[in-house]
Amino acid sequence: MVELHLPVLEKEVLEYLRIRDDGVYVDATVGDGGHAEAICRLLGPSGQLVGIDWDEEAVVRAGVRLKPYQERVSLERASYTALELVLHRLGIENVDGILLDLGASTLQLMDGDRGFSIQQDGGLDMRMDKSLKATAADIINSYSADELAEIFFRYGEERWSKRIAARIVAAREKEGPISSSAELAEIVKAAIPARYRRSGGHPARRTFQALRLKVNGELENIEKLLPQATRVLKPGGRLCIIAYHSLEDRIVKNYFREMKKTCICPPDRPCICNREAILKVLTSKAVKPGEDEINDNPRSRSARLRAAERTEAEWLKAGE
Repeated sequence: MVELHLPVLEKEVLEYLRIRDDGVYVDATVGDGGHAEAICRLLGPSGQLVGIDWDEEAVVRAGVRLKPYQERVSLERASYTALELVLHRLGIENVDGILLDLGASTLQLMDGDRGFSIQQDGGLDMRMDKSLKATAADIINSYSADELAEIFFRYGEERWSKRIAARIVAAREKEGPISSSAELAEIVKAAIPARYRRSGGHPARRTFQALRLKVNGELENIEKLLPQATRVLKPGGRLCIIAYHSLEDRIVKNYFREMKKTCICPPDRPCICNREAILKVLTSKAVKPGEDEINDNPRSRSARLRAAERTEAEWLKAGE
């Protein structure tokens, strides 16, 4: 039996969510159900968990894992950008807590056909939701060098983006379409000067990250999710988000900073906005895994958890 994804920062997530036995919680990236299972263990008969994931295979695996709690669990195949629509369909107006774990699961990474991992050779797909039209192969084989360089720099913060893009275009013009993750990884590796390949993991790591984010629109999706999550939280409800690289974490950090402001007037003028903080930030700095967890689960190394609590302040509903 394949080992299921280990939930990252499980103890810290439960601490910040502050689970009530009769509460309603959303795991908006339910994945293999690790965090969801931990939440369900703390729920009583009247508690409820809503699990959302746009990967159909992940929803199936989560259903198996959460079968002992099926009377209090609702699993929905959807993007977390449809959070409000999903809750409306289930007749839920407000919730006590929301978790968003932005990492790919172990099984997704191990599936060579998905193309997420540099270590597993397979097709260049990288779609979390297989109904999405464009795959990583489509992008790699049709975008211009300038367009590819922009993707690698924006989504991967890759300093060698132009060299990599030029090498990819040259390779496909000479050899034909690039069709496998191993082939792409070797092209990227060859484009990076040798002395810069010796540290920081596989040289193609940032390029693969950039493609995954682009294919799935992940940064844009986080920006769509955050206001919805804030709207559906009850006063005192909590939002926990685990990010795995600086671009994701920066979006969350900046959003929390804006939502905790009590004044948005120009700094050189008296306050007339009477604004109330929408969120109370619970993590002054991102919470990171300890050494023991990293040793047990090396993929947790880059995880960063931020948490905030909804205040009593009124805020606009969707569409207003």
